[in-house]
Amino acid sequence: MRQELASAGAPEAAVDDAVLILSELLSNSCRHARPLAGTGTETEPDEVRASWTIDSRGLITVAVTDGGGPTRPLPATPSVTAHGGRGLAIIRRLSKEWGVSDHGGEVTVWATLPRHSSVRHDQDFHVSYGDAS
Repeated sequence: MRQELASAGAPEAAVDDAVLILSELLSNSCRHARPLAGTGTETEPDEVRASWTIDSRGLITVAVTDGGGPTRPLPATPSVTAHGGRGLAIIRRLSKEWGVSDHGGEVTVWATLPRHSSVRHDQDFHVSYGDAS
């Protein structure tokens, strides 16, 4: 994805944001969802599908599709000492918009960001991972 977006003229900051969003979406999918149904064999494995596009308006869309999980993806408010739960908050902060769509047993979580600028990097953004004392 990094190579394809850079080749399409996306600036490095937007590419970095898209890569981080993809990483968070894939991590959430692997942790919280079922794979898309395959036969589970070497020739037709169960899978999670990742995609990205740049549309005519210059928006980058990054999406991950899986078999869904027991709950719908929602941003969490983890405690300061929690080891996880920040992924969708990061995605929400970096993206112009994000959402979830369901279709035929498949769940897609997607996020869009402008190709020509990194969203909201002019504001401070801090994520705490533990006690600072």
